[in-house]
Amino acid sequence: MEHFLTRVIENLIGRLSGPMKFRLIIQPLVAAFFAVRDGLKDAREGRPPLFRAILSHQDHRSDMLRDAWKSVGKIFIIAIIIDMVEQFIVLRGIYPGEALLVALILAFIPYLLIRGPVNRIARSKQRSASGDKRL
Repeated sequence: MEHFLTRVIENLIGRLSGPMKFRLIIQPLVAAFFAVRDGLKDAREGRPPLFRAILSHQDHRSDMLRDAWKSVGKIFIIAIIIDMVEQFIVLRGIYPGEALLVALILAFIPYLLIRGPVNRIARSKQRSASGDKRL
């Protein structure tokens, strides 16, 4: 197990400067774009921030996760494919577990971390704008 973790860490660190390092910027930016889009949509529709809602609303958790997957799923799968191509080119092998980990870090986590705050900011601006109109 220790050998596995050492290899994973070495491979991940080694790929920070590899031939496809542009994906380390592009993939989180694409995930952020979709997170902003969906966070604004959530605010317009009056839905709670996604991550908090997933944790607190057990009855709707699967629906919320399915909705998040619709938005970030393609990005996640593309991140896996790109990472596997890079593994094949650089490491001369394919490590699916590492590809899943990289896709999670580069696509899904940024999406979850950005969508909720965008929703909160948009909702607070909506409240302040509607409060200004009443004055």
